[in-house]
Amino acid sequence: MSAAGPRPREGRTLVAGVGNIFLGDDGFGVEVVRRLDPANLPGEVDVADYGIRGLHLAFALLDGRYDTVILVDALPSDEPPGTLTVLRPEVGDAPTGDAAAVVDAHGMSPDVVLRLVRDLGGEIGQVVVVGCRPAVVADRMELSGAVRAAVDGAVDLIGDILRHPRLVGAGHGM
Repeated sequence: MSAAGPRPREGRTLVAGVGNIFLGDDGFGVEVVRRLDPANLPGEVDVADYGIRGLHLAFALLDGRYDTVILVDALPSDEPPGTLTVLRPEVGDAPTGDAAAVVDAHGMSPDVVLRLVRDLGGEIGQVVVVGCRPAVVADRMELSGAVRAAVDGAVDLIGDILRHPRLVGAGHGM
């Protein structure tokens, strides 16, 4: 491998909470990673609160140390608020574009982060999204009752995925 090539992957998994805690249920991902207990997770797992720092998340993914990324975020769906969904998006299917045109350090959605990593020459292994249908995305610093009630279920679900990755099939919700 040349000095300019990607670093070898280290077999690690990143669980990244994303979202804006000042917009009610958009803070779901941040709350979930706050409740994850590293002592109950496999040793090769890193847990981080990226909040609205999508650019920082993109750079963390660029260095190639993660084989798997689990993004935890509020996720629009037709289901009732508080419904958990697990997706495994095909990152290679996302359209590419001018990386400079999509960079907004405080407003990068997970799909934009993943596209930026790819546009900058990074390779992303498996991506899993654990999402929750929000009820309230408005100026407030607390989760709605339905989403708050889903947080412990999301913590358990992430633990199950980490211990049994086969639970997540390509592109399927749970």
